[in-house]
Amino acid sequence: METKRRSIAKTLSWRAWATVITAGVVFATTGEFRFAIEIGLIDTTVKLGAYFIHERIWNRIDFGRVRPVKQDYQI
Repeated sequence: METKRRSIAKTLSWRAWATVITAGVVFATTGEFRFAIEIGLIDTTVKLGAYFIHERIWNRIDFGRVRPVKQDYQI
């Protein structure tokens, strides 16, 4: 299981990178810097929450996880 702090850190780092990409694409297609920043910020606000929720849901799903084998230690 991941901690909520880890999920938050992953969310923030991904959104920072994704914001740069989104703003870059908008700027490249429109040539309007201010519009690109606005769209980047709106996109980030919406998707920040969506990604965090997505991570927390997947944290409850066991698909693809391998559980550690418990070993009995005798001394």
